[in-house]
Amino acid sequence: MAHPAVNKWHRRDFLGAAALVALYFGLPETALSLDTLPNDKAPTKRQRQLMRIVSDLVLPRTDTPGAGEVGTGDFVLLALAHGLGGSDAAIPAALRSTLAPGIVPHLKSDGALRHADWLEAELDRRAGGDLQAAAKPHDLVAALDADAYAKGMDGHPWRTIKTLVLTGYYTSEVGASQELRFELVPGRWDPDLPVTAQTRAFSSDWTAVDFG
Repeated sequence: MAHPAVNKWHRRDFLGAAALVALYFGLPETALSLDTLPNDKAPTKRQRQLMRIVSDLVLPRTDTPGAGEVGTGDFVLLALAHGLGGSDAAIPAALRSTLAPGIVPHLKSDGALRHADWLEAELDRRAGGDLQAAAKPHDLVAALDADAYAKGMDGHPWRTIKTLVLTGYYTSEVGASQELRFELVPGRWDPDLPVTAQTRAFSSDWTAVDFG
C-alpha cells in the first residue's frame, strides 16, 4: 500500500478540523500544531504514518479524497493529546481486564490510555510484526473494529479513535463540502425528494450528521 509523505496533507483541511480542538478547550491558534506538544504527548514519525494509513482505511478514497489524504491522522493525534472525545478518561476496570495484557503497558498512572502507543502496538501485534508491511491491513483494522463494537465492549479505545477519525474528516473542507453537501442558505423547500445511493447528506444540517 503506497502512501504519500506524511507531511503532504492539506493545511486548510487540517486546520478546519483542528479548530474544533481549540474551540473545545479554549486553546490559542498557535496550539494547533503537533510541534507544540510536550515530549510526553508528541507522536513519533511512525505513529503519524500509521494514523494516516488507519484514517485512509476507515474512510478510503472514492470519488473524493480519503481521510488520510486531508490530514485526518494528524488531527486525531492532536485531539488525543488534548483529551478530545473523552480520550483522557480512565479505561474502565472491566475493560482493562478484558484487554490485558496488551493494554497495560500503555496505561497512565491515572488509568487513562496513551491511545497512539496502544494502537501502534495492537495493530503490529495483529499484523505479526508491522502493519505497514501487512498484505491486507484493511482486514486487520476491520477485525479490530468488530472486536471493539462487540457486546460488552463499551469504552473500547478503538471506538474513541474511530470517532475522532470521522469527526476530523467530516469537519475538513473535503469532508464537509465534497463528501457531504454544504448549503449555507437553503434554497426552495421540497417536501418529498427521492433518496438514492448517490444522495449525500448536508454537512450544514447537524440533525443529519452523526460522528459516533
